Amino acid sequence: MGTRQPDGPPPPPIVQRLRIRYAKRGRLRFVSHRDFARAFERALRRSGVPTAFSAGFSPHPRISYVGAAPTGAASEAEYLEIGLQTECDPEEVRAALNAALPDGLDILEVLPAGPGGLPDQIEAARWRIELPGLSPEVLSSAVRDFLAQDSVIVERVTKKGLRLLDARSAVVSVSVERPGEARDRLDLGREAGADGCAILDLVVRQLSPAVRPDDVLTALGAVAGLDGPLTSRSTRLAQGRLDTTGVLTDPLGPDRAAAARDGAPGGT
Repeated sequence: MGTRQPDGPPPPPIVQRLRIRYAKRGRLRFVSHRDFARAFERALRRSGVPTAFSAGFSPHPRISYVGAAPTGAASEAEYLEIGLQTECDPEEVRAALNAALPDGLDILEVLPAGPGGLPDQIEAARWRIELPGLSPEVLSSAVRDFLAQDSVIVERVTKKGLRLLDARSAVVSVSVERPGEARDRLDLGREAGADGCAILDLVVRQLSPAVRPDDVLTALGAVAGLDGPLTSRSTRLAQGRLDTTGVLTDPLGPDRAAAARDGAPGGT
């Protein structure tokens, strides 16, 4: 008895791959990754972008996501890759998707995929974490205590049960800033939040299992003896590889350089 095959011809092959940087802003930071994926697939259909599909009885659009931010966190640096059936102008794809997505889920840049895998370009993330009700002086003291440790183990409840994570080993750098200083330096605009809170500038290596900003805050509270959980608002500012000075490189930098050499239109 032969294996049953799907009816009809196979789907058209992928002729172009595009890499996309998008943002989660405002109230849309509470959108889960699953909800974003559904919204993005709807936007692809509504915009008419000629998305490639997998073969089989349940074809799926060819979309690859890279390290989505936790639900509740805003982000200026989320990434994905899509495969297309026909070649398209990346800027037209960006405009069409933005028109089909709700405000707060914003497509910032679209580029033709260069050589290599997008996940290979990401090994760490930079976060801005607002901590209302906590003074910069108290937070600075907690950071000094945290950095003095070789290891700080925290607990996280997951679908697979209780996990123990070393928050200290994942932290590349962490510093404390005052609201005005951070806003001026980072040009965060409407995502800057209110004054009157301490702010962490955090670079954390993306390990497996991933150490999240909340894990680092739990570790800070534990080593400094702070009472109760810390209320926070987190924004992912960047992702990328770490250069020799500890600075994050742009994951789309190689794609942008390749597009410039080839004369292909890019994003904004």
